[in-house]
Formats: sequence, C-alpha cells, structure tokens
Amino acid sequence: MRNVVSFCTGLFLCLAACAACSAQQDKSKRPSPPAKAECQLGGGKTLTIDYSSPRAKGRKVYGDLVPYGQVWRAGANEATTLVTDTDLAIGGTTVPAGSYTIFTVPNADKWQLVISKKIGEWGTAYPGPGEDLARINMKISQLPSPVENFTIALDKGGAGCTLRMDWETTRASVDISKK
Repeated sequence: MRNVVSFCTGLFLCLAACAACSAQQDKSKRPSPPAKAECQLGGGKTLTIDYSSPRAKGRKVYGDLVPYGQVWRAGANEATTLVTDTDLAIGGTTVPAGSYTIFTVPNADKWQLVISKKIGEWGTAYPGPGEDLARINMKISQLPSPVENFTIALDKGGAGCTLRMDWETTRASVDISKK
C-alpha cells in the first residue's frame, strides 16, 4: 500500500510540474506578455522591436518602480530587441543594420535610448557601457491620461518612423529614418 501511495504522489507531482512548465512556455499568459512594433522603411526594409509589456497595476512607475537615472531594460522578461535590415539614423546617430538590445535611462526631464551591441540578455542584465553602440537623447512629453500597459510603437511618418515608449503619463520618443 505504501508503494501505491508513493507512486501516486510522485505521479501527481510530475503532472503538476509538467503543467507548470507548459504554462511557462505560453508567453501570452505571462503578466507582462510579449509585444512587437514594426515599421516598413520602404524598399522592403524593416525595423522590428520585440519586447514584453509590463502593467502599472496601480504602482508609481517612473521614479519608483523604474528608478530615475539608472539603465532600464524598457520592458520586462527577455531583453528588448531592435532588429533592422538596413542602416538607420536614430535621432541623428547612425545605427548599422543588425540586431541590438535596447535599454533606456529615464529621468524626470530627459531620457536616453541605449543601443547595446550585446544581444541575448534576459531580464535586467545590462552588459555595461563598453557594449554600447550609442546613447541617444529622446524627447519627453506628458500624456493626457495614464497608460496602464507599457507600449513601444513605431509610428510611420515621412521617410521613416517615430519610436515612442508610453507608460504611466510619460511618452519618450525619437525619430528614425533609413540611411
């Protein structure tokens, strides 16, 4: 009888572990689900940003959850990636075609977009300024009403697009064009 109870207990634990693993694999069920922003730059060239979208959930975001003056991963879960198949001008700075990890340095009055050459990080692991391709100033503006979900968008306009990051009552943005 003891063997049967041990077997059933082991089987139950194994099934519970498999169910937990399965739920972990479905990224859409995460509290900060995956999201994507894409801009068609003409001539078949594309810029794509993959990120995870955290929720404010009643928390004070900037200056608290996301400290001012520190490198922030600009999202949640896996690091936020920028992939382009053409050379770009981001805020006037040349970014060659390729894959990058992006971070930000938010402050109350100014932000910087950090483009890192190192890719494959998970979470908050900023590889350090030695891996920075560039640090680019972003424009800051106040949103008319709070935004619950952190959102990265690439708004098409003119010869390029505007990268914008909206959360809480802050919008950080920078212009992007094909070189």
